[in-house]
Amino acid sequence: MSIEILNESGHPLDVKRLAALSRFVMDRMRVHPLAELCIKAVDEPTIAQLNEQWMEKAGPTDVLAFPMDELRPGLVDEDPEEGVLGDLVLCPDVAARQGETAGHGTEAEIELLTVHGILHLLGYDHAEPEEHREMFGLQDELLAAWRAR
Repeated sequence: MSIEILNESGHPLDVKRLAALSRFVMDRMRVHPLAELCIKAVDEPTIAQLNEQWMEKAGPTDVLAFPMDELRPGLVDEDPEEGVLGDLVLCPDVAARQGETAGHGTEAEIELLTVHGILHLLGYDHAEPEEHREMFGLQDELLAAWRAR
């Protein structure tokens, strides 16, 4: 897997841990081993501009996902598709506030947002209650497995 992480946020980021988490999630979701992922950490003005440009929402957000080849999780009895999974844009400053509010800190929030973003890249959504249950359940399961290893 090719995982590129760019930190343009001005916030310290454990790039190796983030890459390992991404690889873990992609492996668990049976993403093709040659799939590509780019994660960019940016500041609040940058993510606010992207949020407005692409989501038509004002202000900063925590994570944006830009799927490329519309890859989906692999099935047990099928070979996964090769391609570019997509790009994630994270905002560590927003993550820091959310992590503090949630009581689990910045690093745990960045991990959560990374898993959340990868699931979006794989086609998961949470607009409807059933989708929400499925996506957040899977997100919790992946994070628990990551932290238990």
